[in-house]
Amino acid sequence: MRGPDIHQDTLFSTVSPADRVPKDHPLRPIRQLVDTALLALEEDFDALYAEAGRDSIPPEKLLRAQIKYYPQSG
Repeated sequence: MRGPDIHQDTLFSTVSPADRVPKDHPLRPIRQLVDTALLALEEDFDALYAEAGRDSIPPEKLLRAQIKYYPQSG
């Protein structure tokens, strides 16, 4: 079963990663492209996982982890 894609930006810090990255950093538009692509793949990801069982780490979270900076979109 595919787990939820929950963002925990302030788990170990009171400052979010988005606040630490400059507004003009090149990863910001890349992050938006990645989020759009992963959203388009959501149905495909759902089809790969069983309906029952233990929640897994959602694949989009694992793919986003490859980009070192992890702010919420918007």
